[in-house]
Amino acid sequence: MEQQARVPFGTMPDGRLVEAVTLEKGQLSCRILTYGGAVQSLVVPGRDGNPVDVVLGFDALEDYRKQDKYIGALIGRYGNRIGGASFSLNGTEYPLAANDGENHLHGGPGGFDKQVWTVEERAEDRLTLSLQSPDGQEGYPGNLSVQVTYTLTEAGLTIGYRAKCDRDTLCNLTNHTYFNLSGHQSGPVTGQYIQLAASRYTPTVPGSIPTGELAPVEGTPMDLREGLPIGQRVDEDFPQLTMAGGYDHNWCIDGSDGSLRLAARAWSRETGVVMETWTTQPGVQFYSGNYLDGCPAGKGGAPYAKRWGFCLETQHYPDSPHHPNFPSTVLPAGAEYRQTTEYRFAAE
Repeated sequence: MEQQARVPFGTMPDGRLVEAVTLEKGQLSCRILTYGGAVQSLVVPGRDGNPVDVVLGFDALEDYRKQDKYIGALIGRYGNRIGGASFSLNGTEYPLAANDGENHLHGGPGGFDKQVWTVEERAEDRLTLSLQSPDGQEGYPGNLSVQVTYTLTEAGLTIGYRAKCDRDTLCNLTNHTYFNLSGHQSGPVTGQYIQLAASRYTPTVPGSIPTGELAPVEGTPMDLREGLPIGQRVDEDFPQLTMAGGYDHNWCIDGSDGSLRLAARAWSRETGVVMETWTTQPGVQFYSGNYLDGCPAGKGGAPYAKRWGFCLETQHYPDSPHHPNFPSTVLPAGAEYRQTTEYRFAAE
């Protein structure tokens, strides 16, 4: 068990070893990589009791390094976008890399998804990874210490995030796992169902930067409160959808107050797998995998393509530094950033 639970996965160009760590609990198993802290597999029982691997991933480190879809990875220092690739904090302007048109995305080209994380603690059902992000890395101020703990329970996967910095900085961490509840190799997710506990969302201008408005979903294809197939309205002639090539927006979770709340529910009628997303965060980015084309082949040679997976990235709202009406993403010096997200599974 010990040997199988923690194995080499590959070597970085500078010689650093990347490992794969397997967690097990009851009928569930999960494999985490130290490269990007990526969730490489997550196996849950379907309706018939057969195992279903519900996340997209790759068999080789080289494929993780060459793909640009953030598959499975931890994201930081700032998940999602910062408009104009800069922000102001305490009267100082901090320029950032423009790696998404003129905007900054997911912490920059050398973000946390590209780092080799350190194994701090490991048990059969739990793994804690740590990362030291030095002052000035990707343009952000302060030395940030990050710990992320993956815990596998009989109900699902919990991700606990903690961070501390020696200077005021920005911090907005998330995970970019792509889910396919019919199995990672099964094809497009357009027939799977999505339901979001959100009556408002943050509409965007081209480039996916929020306008600052918290708009009602009522009467639009963004209304996912009742649950419907992902493909049912994703290609409607609605400006927000046509701009983003489908769903790729932040929804404001109803009643968010920092406690663990239900953000989303998704399910596959094919396998019977139901997944609930619970989080302490105020927002969730539902992304329908509109730009998965051009990905390397996935596990077992699965030909990942457009909409073969969807993401539920729990987060503070995108571009918060430029919108005083959004919940703040400033992490004061010495204060602790904490957030928890749970992906809970059942079979129906």
